[in-house]
Amino acid sequence: MTTSRRVILAGGGHAHLAVLADWARKPLPDAECWLVTTAQHTAYSGMLPGWMVGYYRAHELLIDLKPLAEKAGAKLVLADVVGLNAAARTITLSTGEQVRYDLLSLATGGETDISCLAALGGRLLAAKPVDAFMEHWSALLDRASLLTPMQVAIVGGGAAGVELALAASAALGRLYGHSQVTLVTPSEQFLEGHPAGVRRRALAELERRGVVLHLAQAAGEEAGLLLSNGTFIPCDGVIAATGSRAPQWLARSGLELSNDGFVAVGGDLRSPSHSAIFAAGDIIARTDRPVARSGVHAVKAGPILASNLRAALGGGALKQYIPRSRTLYLLATGDQRAILSWGPFSATGRFVWRLKDWIDRHFVASYTERANDGQQETGIGYA
Repeated sequence: MTTSRRVILAGGGHAHLAVLADWARKPLPDAECWLVTTAQHTAYSGMLPGWMVGYYRAHELLIDLKPLAEKAGAKLVLADVVGLNAAARTITLSTGEQVRYDLLSLATGGETDISCLAALGGRLLAAKPVDAFMEHWSALLDRASLLTPMQVAIVGGGAAGVELALAASAALGRLYGHSQVTLVTPSEQFLEGHPAGVRRRALAELERRGVVLHLAQAAGEEAGLLLSNGTFIPCDGVIAATGSRAPQWLARSGLELSNDGFVAVGGDLRSPSHSAIFAAGDIIARTDRPVARSGVHAVKAGPILASNLRAALGGGALKQYIPRSRTLYLLATGDQRAILSWGPFSATGRFVWRLKDWIDRHFVASYTERANDGQQETGIGYA
């Protein structure tokens, strides 16, 4: 008699969407499949700035994981992973339950590091998780009509921070007239890793929209931000787009980790210390090459992860996720325009937004239509 092996996907992010789709096409043999995720809906972060400005409704960027899991033959468990014992092959859930696995895939994402901003209390909006940010941003907009002008700051100068600053400026300006939006980032972190042409275009967009840029470190205080140059910025809301740090429970997992605490994996996305564990997305650090923590790589790695989980169960050869030498990046500017970069080439315009809009809508539709057989999603808030 064959005993079913338990395969657990921890996290409902971009990489695991491809795994669920793979299981829906061809069920895993002799496997009991689980999807453990914080919420039933996962948001496609690439469309978040467009949602803030009002170009998208919430249902257009939220993917319902329940029908996807059903079609994949996976048990959906709504809980956080709060612990891992790699030697015992168990994960601990926020419900208190300990669950044993035969094969585990980690794609829970990193944690937003808000420790230096915690004193802001209710004024602080973490950019991730996206669904929580959407709720908090909607609540901030409800309060905005009572505040003239509203003052919002974004801390973090990566692609997400720049997009959120431009989107916040466009949204507040369109809904309530003049509001002050500020972007705070150390100079070396402003669009780090992007070509000089993209940085120049982004600076021009920030200036055009009236977003004030402070090249400094920021610390939260009860009423706003204190910068390393001594400037104090009063804020009604502060968006933290400070990038990811490793989940703290990884430190006690027994897994091989990078120096900064992320899951070490090779090109096959497998842990070198524990062969029953794979990982992808913002939770990993590649041991063979530097790879930016970006939604682009999580999406691209998904099919490789799906193939390798199947191969690990069946004893097949593992594939390698090798990022292309050039990656297409598209940064929304908040006004149905966008900045494109492809290697050293960059461009700005409405045609770039149309390309981004098509790519984003196509990605979400590929999962919502598959899961819902073309029916509209309902029952989602923050419209």
